[in-house]
Amino acid sequence: MRAARLIKMVLLLQARPSITGAELARELEVSERTVTRDAAALSEAGVPVYADRGRAGGYRLIGGYRTRLTGLGRTEAEALFLSGVPSALREMGLADAASAARLKVSAALLPELRDASHTVAQRFHLDAPGWWQEPQTPSLLPDVADAVWDDRRLTVRYRRRDTEVDRELEPYGLVLKAGVWYLAARVRASGGSQADFRVYRVDRLTTVGPAPGEGRFRRDETFDLPAFWEERAAQFARSILREEVTVRLTPEGARAVRHVMDRTAVEEAVRSAGEPDGEGRITVTLPVESAEVAYAQLLALGPEAEVLAPPELRERFATAARRMNDLYR
Repeated sequence: MRAARLIKMVLLLQARPSITGAELARELEVSERTVTRDAAALSEAGVPVYADRGRAGGYRLIGGYRTRLTGLGRTEAEALFLSGVPSALREMGLADAASAARLKVSAALLPELRDASHTVAQRFHLDAPGWWQEPQTPSLLPDVADAVWDDRRLTVRYRRRDTEVDRELEPYGLVLKAGVWYLAARVRASGGSQADFRVYRVDRLTTVGPAPGEGRFRRDETFDLPAFWEERAAQFARSILREEVTVRLTPEGARAVRHVMDRTAVEEAVRSAGEPDGEGRITVTLPVESAEVAYAQLLALGPEAEVLAPPELRERFATAARRMNDLYR
């Protein structure tokens, strides 16, 4: 346990010019006194850890000291090779760079760990696209990925409904969601002012080219791509649920409806429902995209769901039930 902590401490010191004892204690989840003892142990072992005293002090490595990755255990090495997504790297044009990086990491590992990439590839594989979809790589994805890596401004033409619009973008990040690539970018408005971050489907970009003037932009270091995507995805889900339906659900229906409608909306509706009636059914009001979409979703629940409102949707289900009865009578 202590050996792993000491290795992590060295790697933290390598990653930063200087780090305080309090920061190290927080990262390592130990006391500052333990940090002091660990620094002394590293120094005795030949790792040149230097402690600066005073309020602005901290710990640092001297002499440009670097350690090789010989401290990795098998589980850590395998997790490192698992972290890549081969199909996504290939689509972005980074397969060769990733292969070179894996070879360099393998060369730095202890001999008994160099089969880690092979053992992981035999056991885990990520297939990003959804079922019954033919995955198609957007032809302009490598160009967009290059601009994301280099913080390079782009001028793009984007297909939006029946029209195309021109935009100057600062490309911040790419997201692969269910086989579809999305670009998170900040728009350059007229006069050089910056607009909010927006999301673009990469397969709807018809042209991509360098922006005029200075090629690079200054990245906002506070931008958090996972947090941004999570927030925008939740906003999108809420924005399309514009109508409501009232439904009586059996216990089985209450469990199954989570698999055919927006899970978050369903769970909120079920939590706010009253007590079950004499038949064990609960009445819930569910936000839906439209009556047409709700019909297709709730039809999958069969007799486990009874639509109460709106009246026209209830009548549509009654008609469907009569037709089903005629078929199976």
